[in-house]
Amino acid sequence: MSAASMTLFHAPASPFVRKVMVVLHETGQIDRVTLQSVNLTPVNPVAELNQGNPAGKIPALRLADGSVLHDSRVICEYLDQQHVGIALIPKEGWSRWHRLTLASLADAIMDAAVLTRYETFLRPQEMRWDSWIEAQQEKIRRGLASLEQEHMAELSSAFDIAAIGVACALGYLDLRMPDFGWREQQPQLATWYAQVSQRASMLATDPSA
Repeated sequence: MSAASMTLFHAPASPFVRKVMVVLHETGQIDRVTLQSVNLTPVNPVAELNQGNPAGKIPALRLADGSVLHDSRVICEYLDQQHVGIALIPKEGWSRWHRLTLASLADAIMDAAVLTRYETFLRPQEMRWDSWIEAQQEKIRRGLASLEQEHMAELSSAFDIAAIGVACALGYLDLRMPDFGWREQQPQLATWYAQVSQRASMLATDPSA
């Protein structure tokens, strides 16, 4: 077992942090990372997190030399180049851009869900913007409908960066928006998620466990 050489700024409920954690498990690198928990909101910055990461984003990965990578997409690509197993992100060609675009759709679902969470949980009730909440939820529904109608074969083909992102997005919906009712509208996606959610990497990173 190798000694931890990196630090991951970590909040287990964040779907973006979970995506990085799943990649660490899937690529056998979890022992290389020390987790540093942060309690972060848009109005509660963390000074140590901001060092080398002025946007104050999580996840952020501090490398052995002290440099910091931030944004889950950047961190996942870095980690995918640090192991010798099957790549989670295709190296080149159309498959690379297609899988990254599908992963971006998963990120967009996460973004909309996190923004909904901020608006409904952090903002005082009298200041909430209902039209904003509805617009974010419609983005989620469009994204899920696209996955159901156009991408099930691709998601089922490999548990790669795209599938990991979708799984983490669905897990976040279950955690923070349990009444959203996506399974009724996307039964194929629900069946797929029931299977992949039992992977060791998903069980180990389940924020509700």
